[in-house]
Amino acid sequence: MLSKLLPVILLIIGTGGGIGAGIMLAPAPEEHAAETGEDGHAEDHSEEHAEAEADTPADAEVEKEYLKLNNQFVIPVVEKDEITSMVVISLSLETKAGMGTQVYAMEPKLRDTFLQVLFDHANMGGFEGAFTRSDLLTPLRTALREAAQRELGKGVIDVLIMEIARQSV
Repeated sequence: MLSKLLPVILLIIGTGGGIGAGIMLAPAPEEHAAETGEDGHAEDHSEEHAEAEADTPADAEVEKEYLKLNNQFVIPVVEKDEITSMVVISLSLETKAGMGTQVYAMEPKLRDTFLQVLFDHANMGGFEGAFTRSDLLTPLRTALREAAQRELGKGVIDVLIMEIARQSV
């Protein structure tokens, strides 16, 4: 009896291990989207990229500004109507140069918007388990960037997660 079950058990374990390895080693969705066109076929943009580089100044990086938000964000993680842990996160904004005054003037509204995004992420289970994996933080970064752009316009290039920690209660 055991000799008939052993190959089946090994097959199941091998298949599960293969699927797990495939998931862990799969490229991030953004990397794949950058390498392929909309139809899924690889495209050659070397000429377009070279022309774009020729048109842009070499000091394009200088035109960016990094603005650290003054205080950390504290997000409770709730399970079964009980706070199980707290997540503390520090954010900075990557913006076009000269937006500092506008960002700091709008900071209360921006913090409120960011807190709502962070609460939604926590309520969807985004801060459970291995919450620092890049494939789990990418949707959070995207949502924060979109929220910042709604409040401040397209001058916001990205939202940077500077620190993140979870403490069980």
